[in-house]
Amino acid sequence: MINKQKGTYDLSGDKAREFISLRNFIQEFIEKYNFSYIETPVFESSDLFHRSVGETTDIVTKETYDFTDRGNRNLTLRPEGTASIVRSYIENKEYKDEIKKYYYLGRMYRYERPQSGRFREFFQFGCELFGSNKPVSDAELISIPVTFLKILGLKNIKVNLNSLGNSASREKYTKELVKYIKPNIDKLCEDCKERLDKNPLRILDCKVDQDNEILKKAPKIIDYLDKDSKDYFDLVCKYLDALQIEYVVNSNIVRGLDYYTGVVFEIEAEVAGKQSVICAGGRYDNLVKDLGGPEVPAIGFAFGIERLLDALKEENITLVDKDSVDCFIAPASPNEKEFALALTASLRMLGIKCEMDLLSKSIKNNFKQAEKFNSKLIIIVGEDEIKKNYLTIKNLSTKEEFKVKNEEVLTFLDDVLAGDMMHECSSDDCSCNDECECNDDCTCDENHKCSDKCTCGDDCDCSDKCNCGEECTCNKDHKCNPNCKCGEEKYGKQ
Repeated sequence: MINKQKGTYDLSGDKAREFISLRNFIQEFIEKYNFSYIETPVFESSDLFHRSVGETTDIVTKETYDFTDRGNRNLTLRPEGTASIVRSYIENKEYKDEIKKYYYLGRMYRYERPQSGRFREFFQFGCELFGSNKPVSDAELISIPVTFLKILGLKNIKVNLNSLGNSASREKYTKELVKYIKPNIDKLCEDCKERLDKNPLRILDCKVDQDNEILKKAPKIIDYLDKDSKDYFDLVCKYLDALQIEYVVNSNIVRGLDYYTGVVFEIEAEVAGKQSVICAGGRYDNLVKDLGGPEVPAIGFAFGIERLLDALKEENITLVDKDSVDCFIAPASPNEKEFALALTASLRMLGIKCEMDLLSKSIKNNFKQAEKFNSKLIIIVGEDEIKKNYLTIKNLSTKEEFKVKNEEVLTFLDDVLAGDMMHECSSDDCSCNDECECNDDCTCDENHKCSDKCTCGDDCDCSDKCNCGEECTCNKDHKCNPNCKCGEEKYGKQ
């Protein structure tokens, strides 16, 4: 047997429904901010990621899936979303617009040790904003994931904020950091020893030595910002205050990618009683120019979808409605299969979610199947139904059964599925339930009239269903009232 590869997973069943619900939620949410969807290839030239992400980063040195194709081209599976979007932005000359805003949701690939919420093939959702180097754009972009997490229902959302400053500030700080670290380098991990010469700032982001007192006492980059960088950072904080977004200045945040400049951030939420990083991002004002485009400032963020789904699960937050169908079509015998198949197809064409018996089971087993699918109704197609041009429809919630003429089936289903016969009033100030003369625990319909499932007929709306031409009313069994001359029974309620 061939199994899936380590660090990957199959997306099906409940997991697929959770993913689709979150994806739909993301799309509906982010389009309110006027971001446009973008999708880039999952493989690109290796140079794109090596140059943008950084040759000395853990992603490039340890985690990228690099390969040579049959045309002898060096390619890499996409490890993150920003570099590909910048490449597309430059290649398609999107910089002609003053401001450009994109969002993406796609697969990424990193060769790292699989663990909870971390895979080798995974999904990321992110946003990129091109064209503004004003602090208000940083604040607005940071507010997007904060608002998103709050709407989802996660608690204690907090932003960890830092600034890497401009190139002059970083150069000044890097010299001081190297001066401080060098005498203590033997007390740090092997990776940090390599980083000291290649990329000293990456030492601050070390996961192995994150609790090492040497790093805790290291100089803080925020203290080495020049006036322009400090003023910019202060304005971002001022705008976050105006948005009432909670934040703390955390000088150890440098992010794991070399293209970051200026403001960087991580956003955390409470998950299972502990604070957990859910989203991260920052400004990358030099990347467009570094990859061959004009000088265009930019800022972005990204979420790991698997980690987000795990957080929602831990906090008992679900976006998935109970999976169900509107109707289950049950042919009484193989002789009715053709009619049942055609009926199922017709109802689906009309927008009704249907399943039908594909296993030629008994009617009793079909009821069990319908319950398994959480079907609202079961439609029985038997020999008598076909001969007499009607269908037997049973409401699996109320256990009511109806004989419905074929030409009236659609109207009947519209009534039931739209809520006319099952709808519970959602109005906060509705007082119908305790005013009904039947004294049953019944509900009102959307017009605040007594529901058809109430047996009293109080305020019943059936009069327009009588074919006698008179404005008559129905009796408590929802049959045409005896004082009506026609004696018509609209749905023949049993």
